[in-house]
Amino acid sequence: MRAGFPDFRLGKVLATSFTGTLSERFGDSVERIPAPRRLIDWLAVYGLTVDSCTPEQLDLARELRESIHAAATAAALREALPAAAVEVIDDRSIEGRAAAVLTPEGERRWRLGSSSVEDALAVIAADAVDVISGERDGKLALCASPTCRAAFFDTSQSRTRKWCDMNTCGNRQKKARFNANQRKNPG
Repeated sequence: MRAGFPDFRLGKVLATSFTGTLSERFGDSVERIPAPRRLIDWLAVYGLTVDSCTPEQLDLARELRESIHAAATAAALREALPAAAVEVIDDRSIEGRAAAVLTPEGERRWRLGSSSVEDALAVIAADAVDVISGERDGKLALCASPTCRAAFFDTSQSRTRKWCDMNTCGNRQKKARFNANQRKNPG
């Protein structure tokens, strides 16, 4: 990854991983795609290689990210989906040209129509539609960290995961609980 930027928080679900490009939403937020070049880098990690990105396309990506976050949060809370967020997700989904292709190894990959940011955003939006609509086996949940509250897709067998990422939010919360117990029970 490029020096000078915060690390990406990668996951297995494209749409919710994309919302993770802004973390600690209720604390000291961390923007992980602060510049167009950084969006190109993130998309490449997920096999969505684009030729270039303008500041306007970065704005479209952030608008999609926040719309997915809003809709996924509402779905996790079993609330009505925000109409404006649904409209952005739907618009991004239909504006791009991308096709799912099968690799010789039997895996699905996406082939972008023109290697444009809009085509890549269409793939992310389509993934969000699948996740939020319940088309996938799993459950939308919100991170138990009060400073994070990221929406994540829980595919664990029990569907009781509490943290968006055990290596960040989970460890931080467990360490805080341990330290609080040590202060209460010294020695």
